[in-house]
Amino acid sequence: MSGAQERPLRADAARNRARLLEVATEVFTARGVGVPTEEIARAAGVGVGTLFRHFPTKEALLEAVMVRRLEAIAARAAQLAAESEPAEAFFGCFRLVIEQSEGKDEFARALAAAGVDAHAALQESSTAIRAQLAGLLAGAQQAGAVRPDLGLPELIALLVGTSRAMEQLGTDPAARQRIFEVVFDGLRPR
Repeated sequence: MSGAQERPLRADAARNRARLLEVATEVFTARGVGVPTEEIARAAGVGVGTLFRHFPTKEALLEAVMVRRLEAIAARAAQLAAESEPAEAFFGCFRLVIEQSEGKDEFARALAAAGVDAHAALQESSTAIRAQLAGLLAGAQQAGAVRPDLGLPELIALLVGTSRAMEQLGTDPAARQRIFEVVFDGLRPR
């Protein structure tokens, strides 16, 4: 059975899977994880059978959405590191992680309730992002843009805390921007 799963998907199947993930990401983020899978299949323009061929359970779909989000963050962080100055890359990645973390806790709670260990499922993607954050932090510190006494554990804690702060603010863009400004001011050297 595992041999069948290792074969590359046909082009139409790969498009369907990608479309399902795209739609599920949008719907779950906007409306929460309680949206029925049938509604996701309909919004993606496929039958529910197609959805379940790719994702046998709703939890498998949620996990795939979370992995996809982390992979997108990792790819964008790598792009920022390659194309931007160290300070711009670091602060851009900080903002990216916060903006992409919306709904993450709800996904993790839904997976935990179903008995899925979200941390284990996301270990590889999380490790890649942590490595990128460490590199971006070191580059920004060497450039003099970030205080030298900040370590990766504190950075992770600040990302988690800032993410929670943004949840409290809702969608007020001016308030969200002020939070970024306050946190970024605290990250810069004195």
